[in-house]
Amino acid sequence: MSYEEYTNALKAGQKEYRARLQKGNYPYLPALDEILSYVNVEYEVNLGLCEVPLELIVGTRTRGRTNAFAANFMPLLPANSEFGSKWIKLCTSLQEEGLRDSVKVYEFMNRFYVLEGNKRVSVLKYLDAYSVPCTVIRVVPKRTDSKENQIYYEFLDFYEVTKVNYINFSEKGRFASLLKQIGTPKGEKWSSDDRLEFNSVYARFRKAFEEKGGGKLPITVGDALLAFITVYGYQETKQKTAQEIKNNLAKVWDEFVVLTKDRTIELSMEPPKGSGTINRHKNLLNLILPDNASKVKIAFFYEKTHRTSSWTYSHELGRLYLENIFPGQVETTRFENVVAGENDLEKMEQAIREGNTLLFTTSAVMISASLKIAANYPDIKVLNCSLNTSHPTLRTYHARMYEAKFLAGAIAGSLTTTNKIGYIADYPIYGRAANINAFALGARMVNPHAKIYLDWNTLKERVRITDDPEINYIMDKDNVSPVTASRHFGLYRLGGEVPDNLAMTTWHWGKLYEKIVRTVLNGTWKDGDAATGSRAINYFWGMSSGVVDLICSQNLPSGTRRLVDLLRNNICSDTLIPFSGELCAQDGTVMNQADQVMQPMDLITMDWLVDNVVGSIPSISDLTEEAQAIVKMQGLNKIQEPDA
Repeated sequence: MSYEEYTNALKAGQKEYRARLQKGNYPYLPALDEILSYVNVEYEVNLGLCEVPLELIVGTRTRGRTNAFAANFMPLLPANSEFGSKWIKLCTSLQEEGLRDSVKVYEFMNRFYVLEGNKRVSVLKYLDAYSVPCTVIRVVPKRTDSKENQIYYEFLDFYEVTKVNYINFSEKGRFASLLKQIGTPKGEKWSSDDRLEFNSVYARFRKAFEEKGGGKLPITVGDALLAFITVYGYQETKQKTAQEIKNNLAKVWDEFVVLTKDRTIELSMEPPKGSGTINRHKNLLNLILPDNASKVKIAFFYEKTHRTSSWTYSHELGRLYLENIFPGQVETTRFENVVAGENDLEKMEQAIREGNTLLFTTSAVMISASLKIAANYPDIKVLNCSLNTSHPTLRTYHARMYEAKFLAGAIAGSLTTTNKIGYIADYPIYGRAANINAFALGARMVNPHAKIYLDWNTLKERVRITDDPEINYIMDKDNVSPVTASRHFGLYRLGGEVPDNLAMTTWHWGKLYEKIVRTVLNGTWKDGDAATGSRAINYFWGMSSGVVDLICSQNLPSGTRRLVDLLRNNICSDTLIPFSGELCAQDGTVMNQADQVMQPMDLITMDWLVDNVVGSIPSISDLTEEAQAIVKMQGLNKIQEPDA
């Protein structure tokens, strides 16, 4: 029987050999010695006995036995050769008695090369074994700027925590993201039970993924698993069978397809064409059919209440605006005090049971629940108020507030007599650095000596800029709540008993909600899907759409008001682009050349401050507990996890 098996293995080897030759590829096993001749090695370390997946064993340490195997480790020598006889004997032994001795391998860049045991690996691969015990020596290259090298060093950090060697990623940052999704505290190492649990999850997911055709996608199983548990959560995935995972895969397949694309997010910078008008035939039907025949039921989810939170209040005004704009066509409801990870999923499912088919989740901390709802209920339209979210099953929305901040900065720069202007920021998340920098650039445009002094109100320990008597003009929070008596909002001047409010940057969420709802009512909602393929749609509209604006006090000098009107018109017509021309960071690094315009995605992910800003972006450990929760979901790239 083993002779027949060798013949089959030989045919597989010859087929691989011919296929590689036809493509102009090397047909034999690669030798690590040859690879290392072009590499600067940092060090070697003995890892001892490890279980190594056979798919990761890809070559030999030396060229000695290379030509005896095709690149898939199947034999190339005749069955009647000494090599063939030993292979057949070993095959019989492994089937009858099992593996007696471990294989000796070298690991380089998370691929394994055999020093002793090539035939054992060949037979085990032929028998479709999953893994083999190996004595492993790791060869670590010196750090370089190459993407592969950087991913490998991230793997080394991951391995130090988990001792897992069978998962790989195609992009930087994903090993750390996996640990975050699993919930591994920083500095804590996995136990043997942790490894067993993860291995079980990985095995079930891999089986389902490959049966679904995942092997045809140019991504790793690790890439797909990370995307899957980002939607469904690790704890829930642990409880799923392979069949349940397979069923869920169909719902989130676009999440994997998007990983194969260079550009995963499609920014919608202006409202779609279908958002301006309603189908006339539908309007006529509204006169004939009962009200409930064409109503769209919409649910809004608020992290706090509209009475206690200015952010929630601004969205609540948007909800009420919708009801006013679409009488008889929409029915809205709100869910307040929605707590991420506690009752958010429950509230969303309740809303669906009550007939709501369009859900707006107004806080970034609700992304996880929003993703799960979007995946489990493909007929429900779900939108989350956040930036830079690359999930095609979920749409997100935000606004280019930096345009209004630029105008406010120009006002402050023109009025200050000390050249010292204050800016009170909240969370160091996507888009916030652009707001700060736009304000600073607006101030410098009219006053080259203006400096912006930064104060974060979410720090555990604040150094308040209001303690400086020379800082008379301050840019503060954008929103006010109905129960807040404070005048500390927008741009104001200090000097009297109460601030003198000069201008206020505003979110008009109702305008955004109106335009999105119109695409639902007139049937053009899915046009966005056709235009973007499997990319995630992020609505990112600005002043020209009416979603953001700057309201000016009548007490402003008339010349300043005319300046603001001129700048606003130029921004809306794209004649003035705040982030264009040479821009330098605080350390003098040129971040944008004189003849360039910064791309929108660069503004969203901006994690640096322009050179006329005094202050810095805080680390996550310096923030309050509430702020840390938000930053963990939407934090800037330079924000680091706190030390354990």
